[in-house]
Amino acid sequence: MENRETYGRVKALSRRVTSSGKTAGLASGPQVLTDVHPEGLADPAGMGFVLAQLPQDGGPVLWVQDHASARENGRPYMAGMRAFGLRVPVLQVRVSHPRDVLWAMEEGATCGGLSAIVGEIHGAPQVLDFTATKRLALRGEASGVPVYLIRSGDSGVLSAARERWRVSSQPSGPHPYDPRAPGAIRWQADLFRARGRAPGRWQASYDADGTNAADRLHLVSEADVGTLDEGDTRSAQLASGCGPRGVDPPRAPWAGGLCL
Repeated sequence: MENRETYGRVKALSRRVTSSGKTAGLASGPQVLTDVHPEGLADPAGMGFVLAQLPQDGGPVLWVQDHASARENGRPYMAGMRAFGLRVPVLQVRVSHPRDVLWAMEEGATCGGLSAIVGEIHGAPQVLDFTATKRLALRGEASGVPVYLIRSGDSGVLSAARERWRVSSQPSGPHPYDPRAPGAIRWQADLFRARGRAPGRWQASYDADGTNAADRLHLVSEADVGTLDEGDTRSAQLASGCGPRGVDPPRAPWAGGLCL
């Protein structure tokens, strides 16, 4: 375990608690195991997306990496984490094999003194199967500790995670004072598997002024309107209350029930 501020100190943590109803991230109700899949090589979107959901206060955060993840994605940097409002100690654990990441996460998930657990595994190793993710999900739900698994270089094999996200970095938002400077961080977030909520795609951004994790991560829906053939275009016009205008254009001339 390593942290510039807490290295060498002993942290007193409670060993086990029942579900405490902690709130962190996008989950509602019991805490869930969340899979986060960065789409690009060495894309920091996965780490940023998770950091935007971590609690700013409470117990320490356990952050576990395998050797391949540290090599491909780099190690967590506390100065950068503070830009996401993270003020709690971060207990960093680096191991050589993915099985050790899973073991450390399972042990941490039994400790109610932690505010969150983040694990990073690169690729799709055989040990990261449905059974392993099921154990993580059950332990996190039992203790009330949210668990995040960043799976870089993984296309999305079978998992028991309650929510599964694909994220990628996007151009930053406009800077409020200098149009030539980078603005707010933005990601494209695709929820492709979920229990208890509908999948969807959003443009996500981080708001440092939010009072809690749910307020700090802003999600704006992205409406994908594809090309429609002639029959589908006329049906879309009629469904929206707009009559045909002569020859149908190649794309639907409607959006949200309004004729354009």
